[in-house]
Amino acid sequence: MSAVDEKLSVIVPCFNEEASVGALLERLLAKRLAIPKEVVVVESHSSDRTRAIVEGFRDRTDVTLVFEDRPRGKGHAVRAGLAAATGTILLIQDADLEYDVDDYDALLEPILSRRATFVLGSRSLGPRGWRVRSLPESPFTEVTLNLAQVAFARTFNLLYGQRTTDINTMFKVFRAECLDGISFACDRFAFDMELVCKLTRRGHSPVEVPVRYAARGFSDGKKWSFQKDAFPSYWAIIKHRFEE
Repeated sequence: MSAVDEKLSVIVPCFNEEASVGALLERLLAKRLAIPKEVVVVESHSSDRTRAIVEGFRDRTDVTLVFEDRPRGKGHAVRAGLAAATGTILLIQDADLEYDVDDYDALLEPILSRRATFVLGSRSLGPRGWRVRSLPESPFTEVTLNLAQVAFARTFNLLYGQRTTDINTMFKVFRAECLDGISFACDRFAFDMELVCKLTRRGHSPVEVPVRYAARGFSDGKKWSFQKDAFPSYWAIIKHRFEE
């Protein structure tokens, strides 16, 4: 397949992101790439103005809107977006502004050049190294989350024979064909681990590309919960390694 036959589908799950989703979508739609793109926005019935903001993009020909009747978790929203996507390459993009859309070119290059079918945007290979999160309001939480990320990657590497640095990254990019025959079940943030583990078990070893990351704090709307998501996500790495 030549580059002219390629299309990127950007999956944007969003829930209660009124402060950032509009700016993110404007930046994303303005971003020029080597291949055409579509943006699939999955709005999960937010309690703020997110849905109204998203509806403002309804008339854009390069935007597909999926409206859920209630919030079921990020994983569920991403799965809905993947089902609606029509591109040959899929990229997951959060609705906040932590990640830079200008990193898309570097993320796509290994796939377009046929060097890889699956790419992770590693924050740990970026400017801050393994200390990807900066939470001045909670230094203990900052250290805990950064060390947990290292532990996740090392556990994954040990069990799956890989050499990754950041499997928790939101930036996951892969060929649509990688999903053939794979089913997913996780609704919350453990979906990130389920996706990485299942693609890797199918032979799609992730290639990492350094990316920039501007971490936001929980007071700014970050939804990942250490109590609700850390253990299920870690357990997913182990569970998916040994499942049939």
